[in-house]
Amino acid sequence: MWTVTIQVINLKKDFGMKLLQINTTLNTTSTGRITEEIGKTVMSDGHDSYVACKRVGPNGSSSEELLIGNSMEVYAHGLKTRILDRHGFGSVRGTRRLVEEIKSINPDVIGLHNLHGYYLNIEILIEYLKEVQKPVVWTFHDCWPFTGHCAYFDFANCEKWKTECDNCPLTHAYPASWYIDNSKNNFYKKKSLFQGLENLTIVTPSKWLKNLVKQSFLKDYPVEVINNGIDLERFKPAEFSGVKKKYSLNGYKIVLGVASVWDRRKGLDHFIQLSKQLNDDIRIVLVGLSKNQIQSLPKNIIGIERTENVEELAALYSCADLFVNPTLVDNFPTTNLEAFACGTPVVTFRTGGSPEAVNDETGIVVEKGSLEQLAESIRTIVDKGKESYSENCRKRAERLYNKDDRYIDYLNLYIEKLTSPDLIKSTN
Repeated sequence: MWTVTIQVINLKKDFGMKLLQINTTLNTTSTGRITEEIGKTVMSDGHDSYVACKRVGPNGSSSEELLIGNSMEVYAHGLKTRILDRHGFGSVRGTRRLVEEIKSINPDVIGLHNLHGYYLNIEILIEYLKEVQKPVVWTFHDCWPFTGHCAYFDFANCEKWKTECDNCPLTHAYPASWYIDNSKNNFYKKKSLFQGLENLTIVTPSKWLKNLVKQSFLKDYPVEVINNGIDLERFKPAEFSGVKKKYSLNGYKIVLGVASVWDRRKGLDHFIQLSKQLNDDIRIVLVGLSKNQIQSLPKNIIGIERTENVEELAALYSCADLFVNPTLVDNFPTTNLEAFACGTPVVTFRTGGSPEAVNDETGIVVEKGSLEQLAESIRTIVDKGKESYSENCRKRAERLYNKDDRYIDYLNLYIEKLTSPDLIKSTN
């Protein structure tokens, strides 16, 4: 049987595999970078990679790009969400055009990522996938696929998603609805739509999210855990004298926080409260803030706008004494991994899958929402010294979170999905 399996994999590689991925973004934001790197890995193995998305990052993509919809469709989808709470059920024309493009490409495997984001009609897409029953690998980056509304329900400690969403306590949370609570209808519509994909495998970056999926209406599908990976050549201990001078950090201990968007769930309020408790020799540096957020910061917090400059980001990670992630809802944040790769210990709340990356040799996990424990942990690491953690942090990143290893896991899963029993039998 082992020999037969090898024959099948080689057969697929010789003929070439076409992979089509779908995500809100490509080569920008965390999920967009994951999508890009998966495509690169697939192409490096001799296969073809296509990505359908709403937006491509400023550096373009190695994969062939298929842009979904336009700004007017995104705006209309946003209105449908805000007024009717029907997120995921707009963008009809753009999704129909996408389906025609998919038919033209005729991919062997389809990789789904975030289907929410005001750009895609899930009913049109999923009904097409049911019709063709191609192998589908769907990576869940949050909980939206099995709830009637929200992407995360931790804020409200809500468990309605296990049985029936209704009277949603998070109607005004992303994807926000201003007027109507349609969570019950959305819940049953998703349940009906997503069941019946005969060749679906779900991937979660964390054990935490896998456990939730197994309690949802998607529990009968196979679920694989593939941790997020990062580029260890770009995120590594870097020379940082330049960024220290640029942001006037010389002579200070540095607490770093990084997020694509600083909203309530990322813990900005906790950093502001921390700034009142930390010693004068400590500076908090936050990356990813808007101009308005920066203007309202206290003096001992240095705000930096979101950047695509990975070299500067690696230098900031490297100059920090510790990375703090007071996230209130999260799956498996790549920022923790980027800090490790740069030799920087992590302090995080016990939230979602965030603590899964951290052990005693690489940082400290504290109870979610505890400002007292957060401040105490910061003082512990500053007093102990970053050098006590740095080597273990880098080694952990190399052993577990090398993007090359993790995206090969995806490649192997795609090939496994293509290795049908009939094909094995025909080569025996």
